[in-house]
Order: sequence, then C-alpha cells, then structure tokens
Amino acid sequence: MSSNIKICDNTAADSFYKKADALRLDNLYKEATTNYLNAILIDRNNAESYYGLGVCYKHLKQYSKAIKYLEMAADLKDDCYEIFFELGVCHLLKGIACGAIKNFVRAIQINPDNPEAILQLGIAHELCEEHDLALMIYQKLIENSPGFLKAYEHKSTLLMKLGQYREASNILHKLLKLNPDYYKAYAGIGICFDKMGRKNSAQRYYRKFLSEKPFSHNAEFIQNRLEKLKNRKTEKNNLRICK
Repeated sequence: MSSNIKICDNTAADSFYKKADALRLDNLYKEATTNYLNAILIDRNNAESYYGLGVCYKHLKQYSKAIKYLEMAADLKDDCYEIFFELGVCHLLKGIACGAIKNFVRAIQINPDNPEAILQLGIAHELCEEHDLALMIYQKLIENSPGFLKAYEHKSTLLMKLGQYREASNILHKLLKLNPDYYKAYAGIGICFDKMGRKNSAQRYYRKFLSEKPFSHNAEFIQNRLEKLKNRKTEKNNLRICK
C-alpha cells in the first residue's frame, strides 16, 4: 500500500514540477514558485524543482531565497553546470563577489568549454577590484574563444576604466574585424581617441556610431560630445583667421 502512495506522490510532484516549468518559461515567476513549492513538499529530493524555484526567485529579485534554493539543488546534484552558474549570478546580483567566484569556478570545472561562466568569473574578479586577474581572464577567453565578442567588450571597458585607452582601442578594433556591425565598438573607439586627444579620429568614430545607431541610449551623450568637439575646432579656426 505504501508503494502505491509513493507512486501517486511522485506523479503529483512531477505534475506540479512540469506546470511550474511551463509557467517559468512564460515568465510567470510568482505563479511558478507556488507550483515548485508544491512539488518540493511532495518530493524533497528533486534537484530540478529547487533549481527552478531558485531561478524564479532570482527573476523576482529575491536573491537570498534564490541562493538558498539553488544551494539545496547543488547539494542534491553537485555536477550540474546550470545550478552553479545561476548560483554565481545570484551572488553577483546580491553583491557577494567572493561567493560568485567560488560558484563560477565550480561551473567551469564541470563545463570548461562554456565561455559564459569564464566571462562571469572575470566580472566577479573585476568587482573585487582584482583588475589584473580580470584582464587575464578576459584575455585567456579571447585567445581560447576568439569568436566570443563579450570578452572583447568587457576587456576594453575595463581598460578604459583604468585609463588605458590605447590598449582599449586596439581590443575594440579587433572586435570590429570580427563583427563590423558591433556598433557599440565605434562609440568606444571614439571615446578612446577623445581621451587621447585625437579629436579628428574621435569625431570620425562618433559620426559612424550615430549614423548606425541614432536612437541608441548612448546617442545623446555622443551627439553632445561631437558638438563640443566641432565647436572647439571652429573656435580654433576663427582664432587662426583673426591672427
């Protein structure tokens, strides 16, 4: 008789789990949490239910709860890349960079060929202000996954933050060789040239960016900067004429 009850329970748990998964995939996270919790009440040994619940809480911005349930999933299934990756992301979102590093390292150990966890590991080190480590990780990622454009973007952004504009510009030029339609790179190169005092080159790349992305959220800043550079050039020309 107890065996029949167990079969019934597992069927009910599976039904709640499948309904929860469908709701989560439709971005109905609050509704999904109820069904995941029902599944867990029936079967407390299902790592997938804890994982789904943790992901829902992440999207609901309840990061402490998300970490709690993802850690429970990890206890049940310690060889799952997705669980440790999501744990790392939740730690980052909660501002716990050290916890993020530990989980991204574990995710990479499980699946060393997935560049996303390596990128996030670099971001975690960057947030810890371990800039040399972050730059090394981004560079290794570029070398090992040369088509992974996010690595170029993050490395160039960090280099710009550190005031290394020439190096950042070189990385962005490499990015454009891989994908000429990566228009944010034009804005980045323009800013690098601007900071280096190469105003004509800066204007050229600013114009290129605006011609392709006139309604981008960066467009107003770029347009204002371009106008200032043009006005300065006009003022200098007027001064020459007066002399």
